[in-house]
Amino acid sequence: MSSIVALITVLLLSLAQLGLARYVRVEWDVGYVQVNRDGYVNRRAIGANGALPIPPIYMYHGDTLLLTVRNSLDMATSVHAHGLYQNGTAYMDGAGMVTQCGIPPGETFTYEIYAEQVGTYWIHGHYHSQNADGLRAPLVIQERHPAYKYDEEMLFYLEDWYPTEAVPKMKEVLAPSESGLPPPPTFPYGLINGYNGNDTKPIRFRPGGRYRIRVINMATTEWWKFTIPGHKLEVIEADGVMSYPHVVDGLDIAPGQRYSAIVTAHDSVEFNYMYNCTLYADFVPWIPGMNPRHYMGLVEYHPDAPIKHIATPDDGLLKWANDIEMRALDGAPAMPVDRQIELTTRGYVTTDKRNLRELGIVPYAEPQKVPTLFTAMTMGELAMDPRVYGPQTQAIVIPHNQRVEILLKNVQSLPHPMHQHSVPLQIVERGPVDPSEIEIAKGINVSASDLPRITRRTNYHNPMLRDTFNVPPFEYVKLRFQGTVPGCFVHHCHVQTHFVAGLAATFVVAPEVLQRTQRIPEELIGMCRRQGLKAEGNVMGNWGYDLEGLPPVPTQQPGSFQTLSLN
Repeated sequence: MSSIVALITVLLLSLAQLGLARYVRVEWDVGYVQVNRDGYVNRRAIGANGALPIPPIYMYHGDTLLLTVRNSLDMATSVHAHGLYQNGTAYMDGAGMVTQCGIPPGETFTYEIYAEQVGTYWIHGHYHSQNADGLRAPLVIQERHPAYKYDEEMLFYLEDWYPTEAVPKMKEVLAPSESGLPPPPTFPYGLINGYNGNDTKPIRFRPGGRYRIRVINMATTEWWKFTIPGHKLEVIEADGVMSYPHVVDGLDIAPGQRYSAIVTAHDSVEFNYMYNCTLYADFVPWIPGMNPRHYMGLVEYHPDAPIKHIATPDDGLLKWANDIEMRALDGAPAMPVDRQIELTTRGYVTTDKRNLRELGIVPYAEPQKVPTLFTAMTMGELAMDPRVYGPQTQAIVIPHNQRVEILLKNVQSLPHPMHQHSVPLQIVERGPVDPSEIEIAKGINVSASDLPRITRRTNYHNPMLRDTFNVPPFEYVKLRFQGTVPGCFVHHCHVQTHFVAGLAATFVVAPEVLQRTQRIPEELIGMCRRQGLKAEGNVMGNWGYDLEGLPPVPTQQPGSFQTLSLN
């Protein structure tokens, strides 16, 4: 053994003994379970080790998570660590047919995830919409030296739960309909920390105590609001990025988003209080008792104290966490830009009357033969050409270190929580889209005077960074990032029905660096081949621009949408 190797070995052993670095080993035997999570419907779901919910995973900065997934389902699976960079390990991102073929039934794969970051994250299925059936769990990466002082921390992970399984539900979403419209909405129930929202557990405050409350929205399609009436929330983290204190009344959390807030308890134990969790969606009808659904839990100062019920004002009068107002704790000014990429959310009704969505030119669809990352790794210089990835991956190639601004415009009446795999993005500007671009379903009479008032807001001095950001109806957002992390990373709506319908694109970052610095594990290559898939070549496993066998892009039906009346 050389002296250098011996020195490194001693150093690693010393760090392990000091508790500064360790392997966190977790095993998930992913399989079907029978559950009644909402108190109404018994149905088949997807759990781990025969149980649901799947327990949270805790680790420290600098640790390495070894997550061994055994697939006991009857279809392929994969899991994604939502919000983690995967710097140097793009093949561990877990996005099905983007960075890997699924793990076949009966096989096992170990994800090796280094905790380069700190903060609040989650791990969820990224194949066949399995996250909607329960394949999801919180992931908390603790700071070794916290930036803020607090006495205790608490975790709220919030979910929605549907009465039907995801696969048939998503088939229904994609099925043709005579009207060309999506099927009528189903209203889910809410789960809090894995259980029926009506069975909330109390939280206990000591007088004057400071509590870090982590809140994760792990829902498939719905938003959550979180408040503790009578208490302010001092937001210190969004999506794993620490921030300067941002004092608010509550958190309005889109699917995939996470927050940490410090709550300072009152000095008196005269009263107990209630916390509120509200499940809702703006894109389906508001029906009392169904949308929204309200859940409450006890904030206990003293077991014998009465509850002080505080009438909360209308939501519009509350101050909600707002990422354009937040400032990153270790932030920097908005980076200069080498290139702007414009993406627009649009509906896409096909000639066979399927209601799809698109973010670029056509609806996104997963590759059918070769994962996008494998194409980037094996196509040599042609990996810089988006054509080799096929039109429906919506591939956007970003050379190494290029500084990019994304102008993302939502011209629809639906909100879209967009998630960027790998690096977080600087949020530098929000504002109204040009009314002339707004897309209205044919036959709906809407004019410019009906639009909500939206003001332009900017933060170029010290913008917050996020990996999941909400784009409300008729708004745009400007985002900036630099192509420093090589890989293939999907950029998609985290409303699962929108993602399945095609609201996504793929950023192929620095393929020229990827090819010389990373190597796909043989295990992943073998998993592709054993399923009749390929591990090299273009999107169809051919060479050059030969895309023989590629399914045709769905044809759009003209006249399905109209522009806004400007009268």
